[in-house]
Amino acid sequence: MKNILLVIAAFTVCIFCASAQVKPKTNIDQKVNSLLAKMTLEEKVGQMTNLVVDVISKTDASGKIIEPHEIDEQKLEERILKYHIGSFQNVAGHAYDRKHWYEIISAMQRVAMRDRLKIPALYGIDAIHGVTYTLGSTLFPQEIGMAATFNPELIQKAGGISAYETRASYIPWNFSPVLDVAKNQAWPRVYETFGEDPYLVKTMGAAIIEGYQGNNVGDKYHVTSTMKHFLGYGDPLSGKDRTPAWIPDRYMREYFLPPFIEAIKTGSRTLMVNSSEINGVPVHASKYLLTDVLRKELKFDGIVISDWMDVSYLHTRHHVAASEKDAVALAVNAGLDMCIVPYDYNFYNYLIQLVHEGSVPMSRINESVGRILHVKYELGLFDRPVGNPEDYPDFGSDKFKAVNRQAADESITLLKNTNNILPIKKSMRVLVTGPTANTMRSLDGGWSYTWQGEQDDRYAAEKNTILKAIQQKIGKQNVVYEPGAAFDSLHNINAAIEAAKQTDAIVLCLGEPSYTENFGNIDDLDLPAAQTELAQQLVKTGKPVILVLAEGRPRVVTLANNAATATLMAYLPGNEGGDAVADILFGDVNPSGKLPFTYPRFPNALVNYYRKTIENGNGDDSHGYNPLYEFGFGLSYTTFQYHNLRADKRDLKDSGTLTINVDVTNTGNRDGKETVLLFTSEFYASIAPDTKRLRAFNKIDLKAGETKTVTFKISAKDIAYVNDDGKTRAEPGEFKIEIANQTLNFNYATTQPFNKQTDGKL
Repeated sequence: MKNILLVIAAFTVCIFCASAQVKPKTNIDQKVNSLLAKMTLEEKVGQMTNLVVDVISKTDASGKIIEPHEIDEQKLEERILKYHIGSFQNVAGHAYDRKHWYEIISAMQRVAMRDRLKIPALYGIDAIHGVTYTLGSTLFPQEIGMAATFNPELIQKAGGISAYETRASYIPWNFSPVLDVAKNQAWPRVYETFGEDPYLVKTMGAAIIEGYQGNNVGDKYHVTSTMKHFLGYGDPLSGKDRTPAWIPDRYMREYFLPPFIEAIKTGSRTLMVNSSEINGVPVHASKYLLTDVLRKELKFDGIVISDWMDVSYLHTRHHVAASEKDAVALAVNAGLDMCIVPYDYNFYNYLIQLVHEGSVPMSRINESVGRILHVKYELGLFDRPVGNPEDYPDFGSDKFKAVNRQAADESITLLKNTNNILPIKKSMRVLVTGPTANTMRSLDGGWSYTWQGEQDDRYAAEKNTILKAIQQKIGKQNVVYEPGAAFDSLHNINAAIEAAKQTDAIVLCLGEPSYTENFGNIDDLDLPAAQTELAQQLVKTGKPVILVLAEGRPRVVTLANNAATATLMAYLPGNEGGDAVADILFGDVNPSGKLPFTYPRFPNALVNYYRKTIENGNGDDSHGYNPLYEFGFGLSYTTFQYHNLRADKRDLKDSGTLTINVDVTNTGNRDGKETVLLFTSEFYASIAPDTKRLRAFNKIDLKAGETKTVTFKISAKDIAYVNDDGKTRAEPGEFKIEIANQTLNFNYATTQPFNKQTDGKL
């Protein structure tokens, strides 16, 4: 993408002293100061407490939530009028329609207006690929698929639609985007991220935040974003969720921090903390990360919120606090503003005690509450605590659906196409088989109608699975369906083999069911053996096998891929994903997705593309870097030729800019989209350099036979790295630019002193 200057929505919030009185900087600051001065300690701590909607819901004698869901007015009054709880979140079981969301938020705000100071409550939801928990909403591809589009403008548009529909559900706070850099391909939250590359993650993250927040986060069509999970969550040693990581500070700053820096510049107003620990320190207890880095270095002045129960886990899981009360002191003094408790009053009661005892200073309470109130004012909640149902006529509309379809179409990545077997002729008779062929769970993934997405086939019943979409595309008479296998077991495989013999081609749909967080933990990244067996048996029929992967992370599919004639990576493409897969299989859409991660060939060869050199000097070492498919790979039904890579000069100075041009020609016979990726490499540096790094990209449309010149600009900051002092700077030396099969070298020189003998330290 061409380097774009982002419009930065700058917000300021004052840091309150113990008396909560400072010189006001804005009209909102004046209001916050005035309100803080009137608040009791109990009212302030209530604002710092976040509870789940379950605790204000009607339940039966066993404590189970009654269906259909209703708010329990008595419980709600206790939480707000007695304990002054300032925010709620999540959903009790499953998605609701807009009418019920209106009832929930109206009841909550109605009681809040009866409290002494009439501070509106704040409601948050995980609308990570559309407004997750509202029936009839537009559910986009998960973030990993959105990253594969390499189209920030499309991502921004999708973010705007998600914000519109979230506000149409009367909710102003979105716990999204996930800005974690997914370095470990086994991690179950890979699909919630924008991939493994820091530049791609920060670019796509900023784009979706601009979509969520617009030019005015307080208008009725936008929401505040939540950048998560700060920091280093995407590289657990075990590959399992909420497990420890070992990340040197230099690596943390080089790979994991840039997306958050960009998000803060873009104006994100809230941040959620990493649930795990880094180098033995739980991030919820890290004053270094939450205060020294986040507040002092990055100047973030919004709300820092815990993840689910993570303050109490400092005591029960991490064992860094001898009691839950000590855990509260540790987290708040580290810099936490708000705690997702989420069920009881322990955080509330302990924090009040800690302030009275002097273990937590009142200045910390005022800082946190000031930030919370500031965001509530920014969101317009004091003026408009509940939205108007008539303001959202486009909710779930066809025009939103069209954007969703485009996102799904542009995300799907063609990985293999032997003898141009794709697109399939619509006159052909096909067998559709495999565990992901006829379920919406494998298209939407987790965070879809329910937390785990396990009821997706019920709530998205009107949407097309891959099977249904293919039937609509070429007619039911041309489609035979046999499941062949469940996700981890064979299912009447002989019927699938016999059916294959009566068809011209096989569409084999493999992958994963829906999951999220620890429910997605696995011990083996290999695709389950039953699915591989199904693939190998179908290949023996002699019919071409088109492998379609619907999965949230790159499961190792080497045997199935090698046996297949063609391979499509669908990721988790959302509610329109079945139709998008059919679009591409039968040639109505030309695929343009690119892999946002390195696809491993073997489960013990999980290496990111920006690796250090690991071939031990032998480029033929098969045990070095040997992925199944590289980051940024993706085929098309047309062909593109790159030529005439050139630079306006070959020497870059401190304050200079290198202008790079490359010509790209569509040499095929149909129109197509191509993402032009620019990588740089440094030949030698005082710290072992990455093999290469993505520095810019631009997705272009090219008609058959058309040539376009793509221009990039590179400056010193684009080739900088973090040295052992934690400082980001460019090091003088020779660099290489790589765009597809084109390369050129340039030199960078600086007038600042730099001594390689001091390990990069000035």
